[in-house]
Amino acid sequence: MAQQTTSAALDGAAEPPILIIGSGSTGLALAQGLRKAGIKCTVFEKRTSLAQERDWNMGLHWGAPILKTLMPEEWWSRIQSLQVDPHVPTKEEDTLTFVHGTTGEPLAAFTFGPFYRLRRSKLREFLSEGLGIEYDKCLQDISYAEDNQSVTAHFTDGTTATGRLLVGADGARSTIRPLLLGPEQAAVKRLPYTATFIQRKFPTEQALYLRKFHPLFLACAHPDNHFAFFGMQDAADADDPSSWTFFFYISWHSSLEEQDATAHWTDAQRLTQQKEFGKKFVDPWKSALEWTPDDARVWYLGLTDWDPGQEGHRWDNHSGLITMVGDAVHPMTYQRGQGLNHSITDAGKLLDVLVKINEGGDRKELIEKFEDAMIARAGEEVRTGTANTMMLHDWDRVMQSPVFTKGLRKNH
Repeated sequence: MAQQTTSAALDGAAEPPILIIGSGSTGLALAQGLRKAGIKCTVFEKRTSLAQERDWNMGLHWGAPILKTLMPEEWWSRIQSLQVDPHVPTKEEDTLTFVHGTTGEPLAAFTFGPFYRLRRSKLREFLSEGLGIEYDKCLQDISYAEDNQSVTAHFTDGTTATGRLLVGADGARSTIRPLLLGPEQAAVKRLPYTATFIQRKFPTEQALYLRKFHPLFLACAHPDNHFAFFGMQDAADADDPSSWTFFFYISWHSSLEEQDATAHWTDAQRLTQQKEFGKKFVDPWKSALEWTPDDARVWYLGLTDWDPGQEGHRWDNHSGLITMVGDAVHPMTYQRGQGLNHSITDAGKLLDVLVKINEGGDRKELIEKFEDAMIARAGEEVRTGTANTMMLHDWDRVMQSPVFTKGLRKNH
């Protein structure tokens, strides 16, 4: 029986679309840029909708001007509504402070801006507007036309989609990366660091107390070689502090052996561990963990990275028919707040290339140049980010960490 074809397939003489695998922020930002440029594309998402069990927030700063160019001009005025606290106007410049984990004294502070702290779910919903997204499409394989003029995505439901170029934007656990490199080379590198994340609402009095320590977020390093973060996730109602959701974690050095040995731990065990760590911290961490019920849900995650500049990590792009962007190609640790900015930069740079290809430019040459530049830029950040994570969990070196010496500025 002939394989069923999705709506993105070739249709007679119609111009085949760009295929984007993954509806994360990167893939959607690229799709909006293509839509703005009048280039047809279709986004494929393995989930049944944009909804997800977990939500988190991300820092957008030096990547903001690029994101602005990818969307209709009138949309940018809505960026405030995507913030963790949409009621507090974004400042042109802001000062972010890192504190000592046992005394609360400032360790470092740097001023820059504007700085946007965006909820991931809101950003994805915003960037999905007006796009063609096909859900419940889990990629299984990729094939290439003999004439090198088209690429076909094969999904687990038996359908296919054919386009003139395929972009992998399917995140750190990418399906496309192993298809291009094999499972061993494509596997993320597990790092000996981990964290347990908590999202929690508190009664009004407690919420007001916790919020007074920071406007958006606060970070600290602890002499016990721990690092911690505390911030807003959602300030639903400015006049009702009990509606505010806080987002906080303590991270620590954890060998791969320890991670494997505790892989079966329950939420209660994870939270108990965080509460023990928290006893040695200053507020807001100490009180927030004391006030968190023992049966609260938590989210545990070991840190990983994948360096696209590492030997053996260069993929065959099949004469420019396939490429990758965002966390699919450079997943990095998060303590320096660079991931979203590099991913949005990928989308902006690739859009420029796709416009040139659409105008008749050499696809193979343009995609090669795009990938080389992306690998150099973001690969350096992957390495910087991992070095930063190591130093933040080593009290003797914490002040030499990139986040303290460079702040959130991008590498040059």
